[in-house]
This record gives sequence, structure tokens and C-alpha cells, in this order.
Amino acid sequence: MRERLDKVLAHLGLGSRKEIARLARAGMIAIDGQIIRDVSHKFDPSASRIEIDGEHVIYQTYFHLLLNKPAGYVTSTKDHDGAPITELIPEEHYRDDWMPVGRLDKDTEGLLLLTTDGMLAHRLTHPRWKVAKRYYAELEEPASQEDINAFAAGMELQDEKLQPAELEICQDQRKVELVIREGRYHQVKRMFEARGNRVLYLKRVKFGPLELGSLGTGEAKELSAAEALALYTEVGLKADIPDELN
Repeated sequence: MRERLDKVLAHLGLGSRKEIARLARAGMIAIDGQIIRDVSHKFDPSASRIEIDGEHVIYQTYFHLLLNKPAGYVTSTKDHDGAPITELIPEEHYRDDWMPVGRLDKDTEGLLLLTTDGMLAHRLTHPRWKVAKRYYAELEEPASQEDINAFAAGMELQDEKLQPAELEICQDQRKVELVIREGRYHQVKRMFEARGNRVLYLKRVKFGPLELGSLGTGEAKELSAAEALALYTEVGLKADIPDELN
């Protein structure tokens, strides 16, 4: 599909259209080895070699970012009830079209995925695909075998019937890990409240095939090609990943 030069480069985060026009006038943009000074020039970005000031730029249709969210930030791209997560995104990764995949409460920490692919975001959050989300939690009271059984049976919260969840109790029984496959409102906290307990600390440590690894609190990184491919495979979608990134 042929697109305008300025639209393609803006999509890649290489500047505003005015900034891209300045680069073009300076002869710093080349498509397939040819200097292009007209930003209305149309070409197929997925089949062409793009260079800015002699540096090869890889074209991507979609972008994906992994964020280790600290407490105190809201899962929003706008300031509503606190600082939005966009304040944590490094300038080199900033985009206006980031979509958070699911939510983490303001006081919940951990793995949060952002993407520009709406279909991927939809499938990752839809209960049909049962994408596993693993949490670490610290509780007010010790957890028990009865809690494990109740979670595994699929709890009922008011009029909501939950899918079975997996609860693992650590040596300190006030510390647990659990896996859920849906993302209802305050789900983890409400599950423990229904068992007469209270969550004091909550952190998401895994989302589908993604793990936080060594990513520090408040840090963000682009997904590797392997991580992106694993996400698309998880929900039965074909990944659009440039060969250069594989």
C-alpha cells in the first residue's frame, strides 16, 4: 500500500510533519537510495528501504511497549485521578496512539503492556482467549487450602461467575501468587475480600508469555520480535513483524 512520505515518517515517530518537511528540504531522506525532497511522495513503506541522514530506518506497522508500573499512577493516557502512565514513557518511545492492554489499579504495581494494535489489545483482554495473568500479593491474613479450593472452583462475586483461578501459597502464608484468566474490576482484591481477607500489596508479574524480567520499577522497553510474536500467537493472530527485527 502506497502512502505519503510525511505520514509514514510521522507514524514511525521521526518528527512532526513540519520537522519531516525540513529534513526533506535538507536532502536527508532517501527511499531506495533516491533522495526525496517532496513529502507528498508516495511509496510502499513495507517494501522499500528508508534512510534518514544515511541511517536505515525499519518500518513497523504496530508498536508494543512493556512497562513496569509503580504504585501511584493510573492506567490512563490522560490525567484523571492521578498521574497517567504516559509520564513514565521515555521520550524516544512516546506516541499519541498508545493503548494500555487491560488495567492496573492506581495502587497496583507491575507488568503493563501498551500497544498500537487494537485487535491485539482486544483479544488479549477478551475472556474467550483466557490469557493468563500472574500476580504476587501480600495479604492481611494467612491464606489457606480452603482459599485454594475456592479459587479453583470458580468463585461468584455478586452476580459474576468467575473462571477458575490458581492460587499458590508461599512459605509465609500471607504471601501468595495467583493466576487469573480474565480481568474484571478489582478482581483480585474482591476475590480475597469474598474470602474474608484483604490485599495489602499487589503486583502483576506475568501477562501471557510476557514477564517483567530485570525491568526496573518505572522503566519501559519495546518488545523484542520474539516477545511480540509470542503475544500474537497466544491469541491466534498473525504477527506483522519486519524481517529485519526477526
